Amino acid sequence: MTTQTANITLSNNRMSKVFTGTATDGSWTNLQDSLSTTNLGILIPNATIDRAIGDYAGGLGAWRIINAQTLAVSRRGWLAKSGYNCYSSGAIPPHRVQPNEIIQAYCQPLDATANQSNVLAWVHTTKGTELYEAKDVVDATATEIKTALQDQTLGDAGFGSTLTGLSFQVEDGGQFLMVQIFDSAGGVVWSQTGNFRMPTAGATSAYYNFDAQGLGISIGKGFTMKVTVMTA
Repeated sequence: MTTQTANITLSNNRMSKVFTGTATDGSWTNLQDSLSTTNLGILIPNATIDRAIGDYAGGLGAWRIINAQTLAVSRRGWLAKSGYNCYSSGAIPPHRVQPNEIIQAYCQPLDATANQSNVLAWVHTTKGTELYEAKDVVDATATEIKTALQDQTLGDAGFGSTLTGLSFQVEDGGQFLMVQIFDSAGGVVWSQTGNFRMPTAGATSAYYNFDAQGLGISIGKGFTMKVTVMTA
């Protein structure tokens, strides 16, 4: 199992705290304060934060703030490649830190095989938000993306709910060509094209290759979601 360093700075307009750790690729890893090695909720309980700016060493990565007791996730987002963070892009809805909350990172490395990529997605439905993942995606080949932890299809995880938003991150240098949602009969319900991600030329974000909010797609049983990408 590979590892890499992940860092996240949580802040408001009066203070900031840096959380860091060695993230095990493919697992949610707890990050602690860089000075006191203290968890988020113990370090700044009841403080309000409105920015989260983080990075990984190489590959791709996501972050979340989660209650260690209830497992309720209060905030989430993307990490950028180290050296390409953006303060303006790090704004989050104001959040009052609860004493039991911790901050975690989920990273994947660059795919070791030529012409293959790793892909992550935040999928928002009326049931909630979940991280999806596709590994070893062959170039220019539509590949199904499933929940990162339970390996469930879109139709299994989101059956009976409405898809309200999607955000995708392809490993460093990768191009997001297309996302497609299929019904149980294999018909295309919805598809869109994407982009590169910074620092690749032509990109518009350091954090995502594709982002769409305000969707209203009803998810039925047997629905699948596939991504098509290209490596650097």
